Amino acid sequence: MGRRRKTFAVIVPAVLLAASACNDVPGGAGALPGGATVTADPVGHVQKYRGGHGTRTSPPADDGGGQQNGGQNGGGQMPGMGDGQMPGMGDPSQTAVPTPADSGSPDPGQTDPNQQNGDGQNGDGQNGDGQNGDGQNGNGQNGGGQNQNGGGQGGQSQVKPGPRADQFVDIRQAQPVRQPRRTRAASTGVFTSSCGTNAGQKHSNPDNVIVAPGVQNGAHHIHDYVGNLDTSAFSTDQTLAAAGTTCTNGDQSTYYWPVVRLRAGKDGSDRAAQSQVDGNTGSVVTPAKVRLQFLGNPRSKVTAIPRFTRIVTGDAKASSKGPANAHAQWTCSGFENRAFTDKYPLCPKGSMVERVLNFPSCWDGQNTDSANHRDHMVFPDPRTGQCPQGRKAVPQLRMTLAYNLPAKALAFALDTFPEEGHDPVTDHGDFINVMNDQLMRKAVAAINGRRR
Repeated sequence: MGRRRKTFAVIVPAVLLAASACNDVPGGAGALPGGATVTADPVGHVQKYRGGHGTRTSPPADDGGGQQNGGQNGGGQMPGMGDGQMPGMGDPSQTAVPTPADSGSPDPGQTDPNQQNGDGQNGDGQNGDGQNGDGQNGNGQNGGGQNQNGGGQGGQSQVKPGPRADQFVDIRQAQPVRQPRRTRAASTGVFTSSCGTNAGQKHSNPDNVIVAPGVQNGAHHIHDYVGNLDTSAFSTDQTLAAAGTTCTNGDQSTYYWPVVRLRAGKDGSDRAAQSQVDGNTGSVVTPAKVRLQFLGNPRSKVTAIPRFTRIVTGDAKASSKGPANAHAQWTCSGFENRAFTDKYPLCPKGSMVERVLNFPSCWDGQNTDSANHRDHMVFPDPRTGQCPQGRKAVPQLRMTLAYNLPAKALAFALDTFPEEGHDPVTDHGDFINVMNDQLMRKAVAAINGRRR
């Protein structure tokens, strides 16, 4: 009997070992002979961006902080599979809300609040918005445990509620706005394009052609547009150059920003159903005034912005990712020396809510865009106004958007990605320079000549 037990003990491990060997794939998952590996693009195409050396291809980038591809293809996991779960399989107790077929976007209620790139981040292949947070195929698309649909943190959670009452604060409690001191070499002129306010929502859509080209509803929130009449997800340099404009001086540039809504109002647009799915409800408020100014540099003259340069400011996902790229200022008319970045202002009677969007203005001298839409154009030093070494100062775009809004907490809010909870810190703007060379030379001459 003792000998039979010993023989049985030897046979069982051998059988198990043979069965395991039959199930193994040589080289491991996704591997090729010799140790090479294959990384798939779940979207099925390659993102491109323009630069001084022609069109380059790159991995998709988010629109906020330059982070790409959700943890760089996440430790050998298959694309889009956070923590080894199948895409879309988080907590089975959650019920997904179907989205329109043309958006390809995940249900805003399925996302993980710990993701770095927040909603619309495209675990399913859609592009985010961002700046603008706005991220192209942002974190989670290629694994790394942060996939939007994969429940990378062990399950799904509800969309952030918002806005919150504590995000509405009297403007007189805001911190002073500090400006760099000008030197004798400063360029102090101002060039202005008068392009209207997009009254009646004549030109608006939930696209973002800079961050999510070719993707309908890539922003998951509505943008107001002025200037170029062609702008949509499918615009190209050629279509923009051939289009008309709302600007009185012939400026064909594209200017856009997320809309503000009265929360108690009704959305009567043909996009109301999709906006509701994306968490943006209420009636859209047309700005009472839109001022588009190009300013100089406090330390030097400026040089021309190349045609078709893309520039973004702010971060549409700053609530999820952090405020490193948050640059919008919320203030009130008559109180422009004070502003919030992360609060909505409550303005005194007779004063309008103002959004001031300053754009980066230190160009690398070569590229009209970059993979994260930030590296080619950065901000000057906030204390001195000096551009970093090797950068050229170009005219700085400043958008000032003024609204007649009630001075009441929760009465109004910004359109945002679903998971950003209408947080004012996510405010952002986008610009494509389509000025012809003659008009740009005129702008530079006015700025450097200290004229208006």
